[in-house]
Amino acid sequence: MKAVIFDLDGVICFTDKLHYKAWKAVADEQGIYFDEKINDRLRGVSRMDSLDIILENADRTYSLDEKKEIAEKKNNIYVSLLDTMSEDDLDDVVKDALDTLRASGTLLAIGSSSKNTKKILEKLGLKDFFDAVSDGTNITKSKPDPEVFLKAAEMLGVEPSEAVVVEDALSGIDAAIAGGFKCVGIGEAATHPQVTYPLKNLAELPDVVLCNSVV
Repeated sequence: MKAVIFDLDGVICFTDKLHYKAWKAVADEQGIYFDEKINDRLRGVSRMDSLDIILENADRTYSLDEKKEIAEKKNNIYVSLLDTMSEDDLDDVVKDALDTLRASGTLLAIGSSSKNTKKILEKLGLKDFFDAVSDGTNITKSKPDPEVFLKAAEMLGVEPSEAVVVEDALSGIDAAIAGGFKCVGIGEAATHPQVTYPLKNLAELPDVVLCNSVV
């Protein structure tokens, strides 16, 4: 493999609780039931698609303008919560895996539907670490569509067959497979029946990548 494309949330960092707090705030304001089980369905999903899932429990129909207003309010709350993040939120296991792959010459990219990807990377001390960042600012389709990963591969100058995608969400594995990528699954994604490499955590990733390197 010439390259590794990482999902962000749930792989490089963990902001599920921050997303939950922000969505919960706007859902409560609208009188819409929302809990952590529903929040789990939002992993890897774009902001507007996430809102549509939440609005499944609404007792009325929302206009596009109303949806945009709610989504913007959620994002403002979430961004303010991101300011509490720091380099201490980057797990040592993740950092060691990234450093090992970087030292090997492997190309590294982010493939995330989040429009706040660059801010999160900056807070984690990874602003200029990756060779490419494909995120919610340059895609029109969210996972399980493979667009975010295909754009990351294009930025790196590699073919999907030369890269592996690292994901924690089932929809992310679906997206990787649809794009023609090999895929590493951690957490829930490791249970996907078509995942190429199910891993317990990122400590195992360098061995998988470097033992399957493309010369």
